Amino acid sequence: MSAKLKQLEEMLRPVVEGLGYEFWGIEYRSQGQHSLLRLFIDHAENGIGIEDCESVSRQASGVMDVEDPIQTEYTLEVSSPGMDRPLFRLDQYEAFAGHQVQLRLRMAFEGRRKFQGLIKGIEGDDVVLLVDDHEYLLPFDSIEKANIVPVFE
Repeated sequence: MSAKLKQLEEMLRPVVEGLGYEFWGIEYRSQGQHSLLRLFIDHAENGIGIEDCESVSRQASGVMDVEDPIQTEYTLEVSSPGMDRPLFRLDQYEAFAGHQVQLRLRMAFEGRRKFQGLIKGIEGDDVVLLVDDHEYLLPFDSIEKANIVPVFE
C-alpha cells in the first residue's frame, strides 16, 4: 500500500466506522487534475443503499476539506463493494476462501500476471489459489488488483 493510500485510509476509516459501516477498502487514482478517490463501505446485516453512500460521502468530504490531503481537484465516490467486490486485505481473502477470484499481479509469476481460480485460503502472507488443478502460493504484496467472480444461480 502506498504512503498516500495509507494516509487516506487512516483519515477516513474512523469516519466510516463511526457511522456504523465496515470500511471495506479504498482506491486512489491520481490523474493530474482529474483524480479519483473511491471508498468502499459495507454493512453485514443491511447491505448498502444510496442513502448510506450519501451519508458517508458528506462526512468524508468534511474531513477531506479540513485535512486537505489531496492538493489537486478530485472526485470522491462512495460505493458498496458489490458482487464482484475487490479484495484489499489478507483477511478478506481468508473470508472468501472457496470463492472464485480474478487477480492481477504487479509482476509476472511463472510467466503470467493474470490468474482466475478458487481461493483455497492463506498461508502466512501468501494467498493460496487453485487454478486448473494447480495450486499457486501468491505473495499478498505482489497482488495489484483482485475481484471476486460473482456466481449467478
